[in-house]
Amino acid sequence: MQMKRRQDQADSPRYQQIKKELANEKALQQCAKEFNMIGDPTRLKICYLLCRHQELSVSEIAAIVGVSISAVSHTLQKLKAANLVRSRRAFRRVYYQLNQTPLTAIIKKRLAKL
Repeated sequence: MQMKRRQDQADSPRYQQIKKELANEKALQQCAKEFNMIGDPTRLKICYLLCRHQELSVSEIAAIVGVSISAVSHTLQKLKAANLVRSRRAFRRVYYQLNQTPLTAIIKKRLAKL
């Protein structure tokens, strides 16, 4: 009896629609990757700084956060790979800005209350 009820549910249009919503595996993986990126306190601090200041250099971020330039550079490369930040080079300095994505909009909104 219970097995038949489960099968009836699985065949229902509502169930099929809900299942279809989860079919975009690529989008779900991207979302998980983005949320994972801001799960680390250092990465979140960097995102916070870039929310509050339009553009900062690697050395400025390192000095403010209190970690090495190489650690900040590595962290920014991860954020860049997740499409959360973008960079520009000016001579020897590399400057970073937060990209406009749905996740960064959420970050900005949430961190604005701090």
